[in-house]
Amino acid sequence: QLQLVESGGGLVQPGGSLRLSCTASGFTLDFSAVGWFRQAPGKEREGVSGINRSNGTKYADSVKGRFTISRDNAKNTVYLQMNSLKPEDTGVYYCATARSSGWFLLRPADFGFWGQGTQVTVSS
Repeated sequence: QLQLVESGGGLVQPGGSLRLSCTASGFTLDFSAVGWFRQAPGKEREGVSGINRSNGTKYADSVKGRFTISRDNAKNTVYLQMNSLKPEDTGVYYCATARSSGWFLLRPADFGFWGQGTQVTVSS
């Protein structure tokens, strides 16, 4: 069964940190660009960060300097380290594999296989 499973979400106070994981089963992530996206209630899904198979990375302006994406091919996992979290970072976070070379644009339409998401809530 092919799956992407996100984990690591939760409730954190402003200024806190979380590390999200995106683990693939049934296939390898080694040759895929992978993106992280988030969706807040009533808003469209937006790109947060992406990483290609050569470890090239891309970040949305809103998270630059606070979030770090990385991958561990031995664990078939992509991570999103989130520091200095803000209430506006709240949402459901999804990972997805790219289906086009436009992964760096962080557009949901360029990603074809999605996980179920993990909730991140930043609140005091």
